[in-house]
Amino acid sequence: MTGFLHPEGGYVFVVTYGRSGSTLLQNLLNTIPGYVIRGENNNALYPLFESWSAVTQSPDITRMKADGTVSDAAHPWFGAEIIDPDAYRATLCHAFAQRILCLAPDTRVSGFKEIRTIADPARFAAYLRFVQAGFPNARIIFNIRNASDVCRSSWWRSHDPQKVSAMIQSADAVFRAHVAANPRCCVLLDYDQYSVNHDALDPLFALLGERPSRAALNAVMGTRLTHAT
Repeated sequence: MTGFLHPEGGYVFVVTYGRSGSTLLQNLLNTIPGYVIRGENNNALYPLFESWSAVTQSPDITRMKADGTVSDAAHPWFGAEIIDPDAYRATLCHAFAQRILCLAPDTRVSGFKEIRTIADPARFAAYLRFVQAGFPNARIIFNIRNASDVCRSSWWRSHDPQKVSAMIQSADAVFRAHVAANPRCCVLLDYDQYSVNHDALDPLFALLGERPSRAALNAVMGTRLTHAT
């Protein structure tokens, strides 16, 4: 990781489910000079969170650190007391930014959008705390869309609409709760609002402290994406 620095403007992560308009947001963000917001990575960051959680949630490691244990080679957890969870998290996130986001030297703000983050809603908040602690100045954009429209879109049509709708409603509730608890670094956007009224994107631009040009915004919002129908 020698020579790599996090981008000076921090990170932006788009968190949502499939067919919600997240690629549109990704495209829009990338019109802002210096922004490099990558696409999906098959939720590659989540296993790093799980690795870090294995260390921080281990009762044996926690007890050894709390008790001031000094282990030796005969101890089954030899050396566990010297593990530094904060340093480990920083190293994991640093490596992810360098090797997965693959940032160019002139990148001011980076991040990615992902539709698989909510695979385990029970650990969702803990995962996002990991992200916000490991990536400097991390802002999280939650993107939602009307459940019935999602159910009729692309691959969702082959799924049970009741199950899809329940998943979306659960995800939306989790998103709203996280924004309510973290209003200074998170924002909730509704595709059904900003797709017809671009002013509905103003909360996003307020969070970022900058915005694309009006021409760039109109060009992106006026272009129909064809990666799935």
